Amino acid sequence: MLENNNKNNYEDMYRSQNSESGYNDFYNAPNESNYVNLNSDPNQNKNNGGKKFLKFIAAVAALAIVSVSSIEMYKLFGKSDSNWTSSESDAEITRDASSLTDSTVSSQTSSESSSSSVAAVNSTANWINMAAPEGALSIPDIAEKAMPSVVGISAKFEYTAPTQSYWGFGFYNYGGGNEDGQTQQVTGTGTGIVMSEDGYIITNAHCIYDNESDYKCGKAVSVSVVMADDTETEYDAQIVGYDLETDLAVLKIDATGLTPAEFGNSDDLRVGEMVVAIGNPLGFELQNTVTCGIVSALNREVTINEKAMTLIQTDAAINSGNSGGPLLNGYGQVVGINSAKMSSTYGSASVEGLGFAIPITDAKEIIEDLINNGYVTGRPQFGITGVTVTESDAERLNMPQGVFVYSVTEGSAAYDAGIRQGDVITAVEGTETPNMDTLNEVKNQYNAGDTIKITLFRAGESLDVNLTLQEVRQED
Repeated sequence: MLENNNKNNYEDMYRSQNSESGYNDFYNAPNESNYVNLNSDPNQNKNNGGKKFLKFIAAVAALAIVSVSSIEMYKLFGKSDSNWTSSESDAEITRDASSLTDSTVSSQTSSESSSSSVAAVNSTANWINMAAPEGALSIPDIAEKAMPSVVGISAKFEYTAPTQSYWGFGFYNYGGGNEDGQTQQVTGTGTGIVMSEDGYIITNAHCIYDNESDYKCGKAVSVSVVMADDTETEYDAQIVGYDLETDLAVLKIDATGLTPAEFGNSDDLRVGEMVVAIGNPLGFELQNTVTCGIVSALNREVTINEKAMTLIQTDAAINSGNSGGPLLNGYGQVVGINSAKMSSTYGSASVEGLGFAIPITDAKEIIEDLINNGYVTGRPQFGITGVTVTESDAERLNMPQGVFVYSVTEGSAAYDAGIRQGDVITAVEGTETPNMDTLNEVKNQYNAGDTIKITLFRAGESLDVNLTLQEVRQED
């Protein structure tokens, strides 16, 4: 998620904005899930400070890991050359510990720690074996099989500071002016999956279209795909199509001879089954990081940007930069596309291991539609960007609850019906629409081409307009 570390007086306007499909950002919403692509701040020196800092962190982490590993291996192997995973080896360690005198406290502690370490390793091996489906590959074999099909996604966005600042809830024309208009560049990184030998790549829509951050940059001005080979070969990528509703996108690079991923059936997954995630947490410094865990839940209804999505829940570590990467089953097959994680705090509680992936079985039809048509066919739209007016906002700003129309796309169904920026949509076909979620639920009961009645609040009055729904088509 793009995050602005330098808050400005127009931040509330950007934080409150929602598209028709229901996206918003999670800058101050710790109780919800958020996307896990990694983006730079336009005010940072991305070529120097950020990269050096990541290298420093990676170096420190590597030193810590090596140190801890060395200590644990000394404890495990220092006393005996026997097979430490066997029960005989465990018994030998126990006998050594029991023969020590009370005066050798430090040695006793070391032996007890060795026994605990062996037990922990055996316990880890046991849960992996129990969680793996019959005939599953080992985790190293899964990683080796899938790694050539995992790529890095780098997207560049242009961000232009607004020429007018906003106050309060951030509604249009409710604040004063602040000339700025300076264009800056924001770079985001994520992960992708090679779908075909001739260069089709699957990733998340939010990796190439920013519609939920503080910046609202929109579609990336350029996208590149970084291969996970020794030379980190980089290709310019064409955006074939994207769908914000399902958070899926397809890219195409001019390459052949790629290794496509093997795709499985997410409907066959079971709760408790082992899964492996591969991605680029914190950018390409840690490209193709492998984590593993289990399927924590299936068909989990998760609200992301006021929109319900049905996802796979996993405790495999998923971090910023993992967006668009594969969630793999025990056979090294892609069963999910990693998309979101629960934020580090949930209310007053800390949370860990709550990641979410788009089921590949649900994604296949969308992906095929994007390749064949560039968009998902048959889905109705208004053509607006809206903001939910809560009860407290309504009282404060003297307007009814509903969906404040932040912007209207020229030539859209809403524009042709006479809906304009600053209107508040209060009902659709007589059904009240107090928020974006309800508005989308009612809209989706109709098809593209249907004509429906929209009730608006404008300049202190209520009025009805007839709107003919258009088919959703993402911009070219």
